[in-house]
Amino acid sequence: QVQLVKSGGGVVQAGGSLRLSCAASARFFSSYPMDWFRQAPGKEREFVAAISWNDGSQYYADSVKGRFTISRDNAENTMYLQMNNLKPDDTAVYYCAAGPRFSAVVTDTGRMHTWGKGTLVTVSS
Repeated sequence: QVQLVKSGGGVVQAGGSLRLSCAASARFFSSYPMDWFRQAPGKEREFVAAISWNDGSQYYADSVKGRFTISRDNAENTMYLQMNNLKPDDTAVYYCAAGPRFSAVVTDTGRMHTWGKGTLVTVSS
């Protein structure tokens, strides 16, 4: 069972940067594909970024490509989302999630294995 604890949200001006962290409690963290999702007020939860469990391949939503970077440190059981050049449209509650163990990356909210609690990111204009 993977339990996820997030940190790093807050308020930032447009153009600024934030880094989100997601710490996992599982011994086998390195065998789970990991994702970031976000949910803006009044909108559905959407995929942001994902990283594979085996070769570290990264996947991004078009809206964040070139600005956000997902990474993981398997020795520390932690995943990160570095967010640069933030825009007001990035304002949302951000969630980390683990996919099924040993699976390929999944980007569908309905297929995620475990969710962390959300953290609010607010980007002011």
